Amino acid sequence: MDIKYCRERGIDSQVKGNKMQFSGARWKKQKLAGDQRNMCYPHSLQFYLQPPSENISLIEFENLAIDRVKLLKVVENLGVSYVKGTELYQSKLEAEIRKVKFSFRENLEDEYEPRRRDHISHFILRLAYCQSEDLRRWFIQQEMDLLRFRFSILPKDKIQDFLKDSHLHFEAIKDEERTLREKEIIASSPSLSGTKWELESVYKIPFADALDLFRGRKVYLEDGFAYVPLKDIVAIVLNEFRTKLSKALALTARSLPTVQADERLQPLLNHLSHSYTGQDYSTQGNVGKISLDQIDSFSTKSFPPCMRQLHKALRENHHLRHGGRMQYGLFLKGIGLTLEQALQFWKQEFIKGKMDPDKFDKGYSYNIRHSFGKEGKRTDYTPFSCMKIILTNPPSQGDYHGCPFRHSDPELLKQKLQSYKISPGGINQILDLVKGSHYQVACQKYFEMTHNVDDCGFSLSHPNQFFIESQRILNGGKDIKKESILPETQLKSSVQKTKGASSALASQNSSLEMDIEGLENYFSE
Repeated sequence: MDIKYCRERGIDSQVKGNKMQFSGARWKKQKLAGDQRNMCYPHSLQFYLQPPSENISLIEFENLAIDRVKLLKVVENLGVSYVKGTELYQSKLEAEIRKVKFSFRENLEDEYEPRRRDHISHFILRLAYCQSEDLRRWFIQQEMDLLRFRFSILPKDKIQDFLKDSHLHFEAIKDEERTLREKEIIASSPSLSGTKWELESVYKIPFADALDLFRGRKVYLEDGFAYVPLKDIVAIVLNEFRTKLSKALALTARSLPTVQADERLQPLLNHLSHSYTGQDYSTQGNVGKISLDQIDSFSTKSFPPCMRQLHKALRENHHLRHGGRMQYGLFLKGIGLTLEQALQFWKQEFIKGKMDPDKFDKGYSYNIRHSFGKEGKRTDYTPFSCMKIILTNPPSQGDYHGCPFRHSDPELLKQKLQSYKISPGGINQILDLVKGSHYQVACQKYFEMTHNVDDCGFSLSHPNQFFIESQRILNGGKDIKKESILPETQLKSSVQKTKGASSALASQNSSLEMDIEGLENYFSE
């Protein structure tokens, strides 16, 4: 992407000092010829290596942010409702991208504006989602899934140019070299089974960039280079993207004090970061409405497998290590256990394990009170989401926390599912999903089988969501309606709140068409 070219042609903004500034004057977009526009955004996807360098109005800033968050929520929901990469997943995601008018496909006419929207909106959300580890994790995962989709539909003749423009020095080998190593590459690359070799491109990549494929014994190595088929190159591209975006978010976080000092931007960015990563299940209307006597029954009927195995281990061993206590304790808090009930529940169980009551009071009750926000920093901790359980703190020997679909040996998982009375056919379906790394979809399939429903009607993203939806079915509640890609009430709430910030600005400056200058300063050293 020739950003220098764009800036030399007058696209760059005037930067005043080191702060993002607003001016009352209306900024007029440059009229660019076709070649100039193509130079700015040569592809339908990008690594976002350069921040935007134009002035935009506050109202456009707001609209772009909301549209991109809506898109990322689409990506998240489809990713846990369908197997990524399947025809149904691809078609639904393409339809949603069209609705919000973002770039996704090469060779479409007049792609400059969708690609510009994509570029600027990505950087706006970096400001909102760099503020905590959980936000960064969510943002990176959705952006990676979006890039995976766009890369999968990128024409083969465009891939080499995209890699070059993304500073990825991967070269497709020539036909003579492919022929010379044909047997070795095919034998070492499972992804090539059932494909036509003559139609496959193969890339010569430094060994260090293909470690994941090497660990899985899925690549041919020779003289310090990996020979990677096009079907496998996406994993390496995504890994590079994750690394670059993670570092970029850490850099953006350094600008937070400046952003937080701007009363015009902070309300919008805060609302974006808090409204769209899913319900945190920290406060429920059923607090105190469940009894300790109900937990055993709930564990077999309404607990997701991750919590079911924690409860079983606690009852059998009368103890859980710290990771298990955190994961299970916060889950129980989310389904309605009060602080007093939690202290009683854990104490009764630990004493059965021959622990002295005084030792429990001194060594464990503090941590329980701390998780309820009654000690230390008074932080009211929220239950762990599926993404957090899958991606962080993997269990060691003797641990029972984590996600069974992600962290269990396939044979042990099969035995566990058999003990849960899942049919052999159902077990095979779940194991196939696990083999493809579709852990949340596998858990959703488990939900459908244990509740005897063909379609559970929601996108599973949280253990407490599993519990709530299970209780709704078992208690004969209202029919579960399919979760919308982005609830209208949520979107309206966002618009209303962000409009509030805009209205205050309008009253001060008489116009929402105010320009944000120097946006790129927040993303540079």
